[in-house]
Amino acid sequence: MSPPLTPRAAAYLGAVALQIQKKLQRALASPSQSRNLLQELFADIALEVDDRAKDIIFDEEDVVYVAEDGYGCAYCFYDVLADYFVCIPQSGDLIIDLIVQLWSQSFASNIFCLLFYKRMFEVRFDNLDVILRYSSALVQGAKNVFWTDIQTNTRRFSSLFIYFLDDVSLRSERLKKISPQAQRDLFLLLSRFLFFYDTDDRLEIFLKQFPDFPNAFLIGGAADIFVGELAGQVCDKIMRYQAPGIEGLEIRVATSTRLKTCLYNFTSPGGPMYPTRDVRHAAWDALDFLFPVGRYPRHVISLFFRLLYPWYWPSSCWNFVCSCVRAILYSVLLFLFSTWERLTEPKTS
Repeated sequence: MSPPLTPRAAAYLGAVALQIQKKLQRALASPSQSRNLLQELFADIALEVDDRAKDIIFDEEDVVYVAEDGYGCAYCFYDVLADYFVCIPQSGDLIIDLIVQLWSQSFASNIFCLLFYKRMFEVRFDNLDVILRYSSALVQGAKNVFWTDIQTNTRRFSSLFIYFLDDVSLRSERLKKISPQAQRDLFLLLSRFLFFYDTDDRLEIFLKQFPDFPNAFLIGGAADIFVGELAGQVCDKIMRYQAPGIEGLEIRVATSTRLKTCLYNFTSPGGPMYPTRDVRHAAWDALDFLFPVGRYPRHVISLFFRLLYPWYWPSSCWNFVCSCVRAILYSVLLFLFSTWERLTEPKTS
């Protein structure tokens, strides 16, 4: 739960909201500049709260909210603005109206999501058409900002993800505040990024909360849907660290084959994925862990096809030699350290 806003903090955030409103009005008045203006606005509200703003917004007893959020991401302006628009909903009405007029522009849904994601679930909306429209924009904006974290290898929007996961997907009374289609889209979205934001400890309870899908008899249950979405979102972090989280899930053969194919595509250099060497090794490790049957034939077949491309031989030989030298060096160092510990260990009578 966020700390209550002091009058000083409310006045400061009100001034920030006014600046957001003015920039949106400028974007609406200048169609040729709207994309650049919205991009600047998106970057501004995604910035970390600076020290001067912290002194204004937070009291000393609220210092816990100023520190990192526990997931490696500092407190950002969109965090405090989202709380502000929940505490004073009417202050965001004009901003929402302006964003609606800019729906077709890039970054409009991103800005809406960052500013009003809490208001969507904590403030009542009576108009069904409004709920449908806002629900779609919310999920689309969340998808865009999570992809921004993937592309920049950061987790600036982890607090947004944690809110959707813990305070929405696992709380049915809040989840029902958005349209059924948006509920399904939100679960698919969370499935793709669950491992990226280091929240795999919630996987079991998350799968139990999955909504009903109309074509479930074709695509399978919650585990199949989860793995299917994850297969389309495979990244180095998932392959390298999170393969154990997938092990043991009861999924269909078709889903298992899709995941295996997706991982296998990252094991070969060149197109269509053009993976780096680290990614290729991570993909092999994930394949060997998740699908141990056929491990050695896979490697033999891969080696055979690598031999058909002689331009890869020099780099492969060089990496092999470097790996052998490192292995020998580590073995020698380990032997020297273990010998030193035995020699310096005090003898007991």
